[in-house]
Amino acid sequence: MAERLAPLTVIRKIFMRLLRLLKIIFVVLRFGLDEFLLAHSRTRWLRMSINLLLFARDTSAPRAVRLRHALESLGPIFVKFGQMLSTRRDLMPVDIADELAKLQDQVPPFPSAQAVVLLEAAYNKKLNEVFKSFEETPIASASVAQVHFAVLPNGREVAIKILRPGIARVIAHDIALLDICASLIERWWEDGRRLKPRKVVEEFEKHLHNELDLMREASSASQLKRNFANSKLLLVPEIYWDWCTDEVMVMERMYGLPVNRVEALRAAGIDLPTLAANGVEIFYTQVFRDGFSMPTCIPVMFRWQRMAATLHWISESWAPSPIPTNIISHRTSLPSFGATINAWRKYT
Repeated sequence: MAERLAPLTVIRKIFMRLLRLLKIIFVVLRFGLDEFLLAHSRTRWLRMSINLLLFARDTSAPRAVRLRHALESLGPIFVKFGQMLSTRRDLMPVDIADELAKLQDQVPPFPSAQAVVLLEAAYNKKLNEVFKSFEETPIASASVAQVHFAVLPNGREVAIKILRPGIARVIAHDIALLDICASLIERWWEDGRRLKPRKVVEEFEKHLHNELDLMREASSASQLKRNFANSKLLLVPEIYWDWCTDEVMVMERMYGLPVNRVEALRAAGIDLPTLAANGVEIFYTQVFRDGFSMPTCIPVMFRWQRMAATLHWISESWAPSPIPTNIISHRTSLPSFGATINAWRKYT
């Protein structure tokens, strides 16, 4: 019986990937992304033919806007890929990098009722038996997970990171298709070989699989906290291990203001060059002193905090937080030096 089911399983996988590939082709054509794929002189005739056949489609928007909309319509994994590309300004044209940066905090959340079901399954208890209170509306939603605020039975405020349901299966399908797309780009786009898209997809796949293990992420966060235990520059939130699983991570809630709200930073009297210099120092400390640094960085992951007369960076890449009315505070995570410079270059 099992031997009969095996070929059917393979056929089903092939069929599902074929459907997904057809959807990708439809989205590519709908948003005019053949402009990227068929930019080479050898394929311009094909692009002209497509334009004639699809004369009714609207491609009046700038290419970067159309690319962002296409990635959003293809789902969380393609959004994540766009987020990663937005931090690589050494590879991406400026217009595309700026537009893809909008993907960093605009991923639609999955239903809150589903989040409750996932938590109750993880703990094998009703949610009100695990947490004193739980905010069903997510405070942040990304391509792989989303974040809710809650309060532990002992009164501590926490942020809960929950993996998207079925995300591992989605990643397996979409990575295979991304590799196909990258091969086409490398073969047919005139800049394809220089950009090495297949290598980018390979690196992306490794990063995604690491993100799917929240116990591993919690362990890394704890190590980072130990490394900076006596730091006057970086504060790292505490991980609450008793509430962590492979698919759920619970950590100290931290209040702050996203670093890309530059006018708010200036209004608060923050010295941006000093803040940027402190961030670079933290990064170099991670790399050269500890040999332990976070792999990716986007501007919305940065937070700052002013306590007394001291300016702090605070690591909190998992839960963007509102600024409270009674204090001026922030949090941050400091992953890559290149992204740090890119995030602050136009502000300082």
